[in-house]
Amino acid sequence: MEKFTTLASRAIPLSTENVDTDQIIPARFLKATDKIGFGKHLFKDWRFHKDESINTDFALNNQKYSGSILVAGDNFGCGSSREHAAWALTDYGFKVIVSSFFADIFKGNALNNGLLPVQVSDDFLKKLLPVLQENPQVEIVVNLEKQTIETPIGTTTFEIDAYKKTCMLNGYDDIDFLISKKETINAFEARL
Repeated sequence: MEKFTTLASRAIPLSTENVDTDQIIPARFLKATDKIGFGKHLFKDWRFHKDESINTDFALNNQKYSGSILVAGDNFGCGSSREHAAWALTDYGFKVIVSSFFADIFKGNALNNGLLPVQVSDDFLKKLLPVLQENPQVEIVVNLEKQTIETPIGTTTFEIDAYKKTCMLNGYDDIDFLISKKETINAFEARL
């Protein structure tokens, strides 16, 4: 995984609430086991019409929006526990998802794949979404070390599991973390 410390980026607002993992990556695309290539199917049924033409009304297809931060409505990542949802979001280019609530399994899958879920208050999210819709050029700054998110409406903090924070700051997956402790583990075993 890549190290994550600070990200300054424009954001794509997706005000839809209760976005489940089948909307993020429809089940018909879950045949592959490699993380690569899922981004092209991200929000497939929302990004494209049934005839495969582009839905220009959908936020990800709106050319005024860009960036590696997705600001989503409340309850993002609910539904089935498919890791492919995190794969699709990261393969598409997102590094941060902001919402007022994340399903626990989605949050874990996101963190395991280098995608930072930033949970803000419901009130903060309701104020932020319209500002991003009206001013798509503004930047958001996410600082993982300080656990802050700076936006046009102000700065707030977010919580993250200390272990996952360490992993993201260092670019570790679970195996990399264990390898980083190899000398400590060897010293412990030598004492036994």
